[in-house]
Amino acid sequence: MMQKTNTEENAIILDYLKHGYAMSSTPSFSKSAIAQALGISHLTLLELVPKKDVFLQPQQEVYIGDGKRDEIHHIKGRIPHERLSETAKAELEHAIDKIVDDDEAKYVAFFNNAQPLSLRMHQLELLPGLGKKHTKIIMEARTEKPFESFEDLKERVKLLPDPKGIIVKRIVSEIQGKEKYKLFTRP
Repeated sequence: MMQKTNTEENAIILDYLKHGYAMSSTPSFSKSAIAQALGISHLTLLELVPKKDVFLQPQQEVYIGDGKRDEIHHIKGRIPHERLSETAKAELEHAIDKIVDDDEAKYVAFFNNAQPLSLRMHQLELLPGLGKKHTKIIMEARTEKPFESFEDLKERVKLLPDPKGIIVKRIVSEIQGKEKYKLFTRP
């Protein structure tokens, strides 16, 4: 069995700043390139320093694990959503959409395994647009048979128009720091 790691192995580039941050107080001759990225496993916003003479594109996937890295020299650290460039903010939802698409089973499993948070609140109710009525319908449907895909979820829960979109919206909201409970991101 593979051990679960707490570090990101891969990331999606949100923005590549060849000459570093424009508003930085660092003199221009000593600025280094910076990439703003989203970690794929834990949905962590990261600041990466690319290797010399490497050019990165938004939505490009890069390896940032402990092994030999081809494009990234080192990880500078985590960054808050407010520090993202406008380009990175614009690319964020597309990157999350791709991550959710690529690991659909993980996010469908959330609908199958979500639990109550308290006597009055259920994890499903934390998703945008889902209330007590949707939660009840989803819970009844999943007891008959677990959901297999977003399409299966849409077919069996009639009033649920876009389960994938709901997940993407929630993740964006968590990354922006608007949510008290973290369902998909690391606090």
